[in-house]
Amino acid sequence: MNIPELIEYAFFRNALLGSLFASIACGMIGTYVVTKRLVFISGGITHASFGGLGIGFFFGLPPILSAMAFSVLSAFGIQWLSRRQGVREDSAIAVFWSLGMAIGIVLTFLTPGYAPNLSEYLFGNILTITQTDIVALALLSLFLLLFFSLFYHAIVSVSFDTEFARTRRIPTQLIEYAMMLFIAVTIVLSIRLVGIVLLMSLITVPQMTANLFTVNYSKIISLSILFSFAGCVTGLLLSYYLNVPSGAFIIFVLIVMFFIAKTIKAITKIKRA
Repeated sequence: MNIPELIEYAFFRNALLGSLFASIACGMIGTYVVTKRLVFISGGITHASFGGLGIGFFFGLPPILSAMAFSVLSAFGIQWLSRRQGVREDSAIAVFWSLGMAIGIVLTFLTPGYAPNLSEYLFGNILTITQTDIVALALLSLFLLLFFSLFYHAIVSVSFDTEFARTRRIPTQLIEYAMMLFIAVTIVLSIRLVGIVLLMSLITVPQMTANLFTVNYSKIISLSILFSFAGCVTGLLLSYYLNVPSGAFIIFVLIVMFFIAKTIKAITKIKRA
């Protein structure tokens, strides 16, 4: 089956739209995460979301909504413990990472009836993305575009030097907590694409690739969105033809793109020398 025939199917069109909006959201959020060196915090929030899934399964709640609530509380909890309670940031991450995984495993095991299908949450399956997921990702992208437009200079200042931003009377706490909220929401809404296990790569690898070509914050965002969408579409198509899991192959393609870009950059540097 060729590409034009694939586009006729609603599930494939949904996957493309989901990839586009997720790329926009992850491109903006991921640039903040990588610049501010919050990669392991995002990893902690990602794995903590499993606790919310377990709560949703056990109490009969929508899993994505319960995961989102648990992730947001975990994000704020990490921020609160590390900033106000004198706990080292890596220790605070470990607390919520392990707490979320433990709650998720226990409640999933105790859920009555048939065992919930965890594979699409753990490993992702972009072909199962629904119209509701697309609308949620589109709204998130819209909110992020609006927030970044209004507070762009404050976000950049906080990303690079929080203390300096504070001396400029920038509301650093507002920016940090708002961005933690957006990180948590972006992570949960993107779970269906690549899954909890691999999601951290979706908000770091395209930004790393973009950073090879520019250090300008807005250009990193733009290139990250481009690389992320290109990786998602390429990984989706190749996974279909090779009959392999789409989530894992999308991440594989993004990492290959990073190493290709790294090689091109190195060759260009040698030629200039």
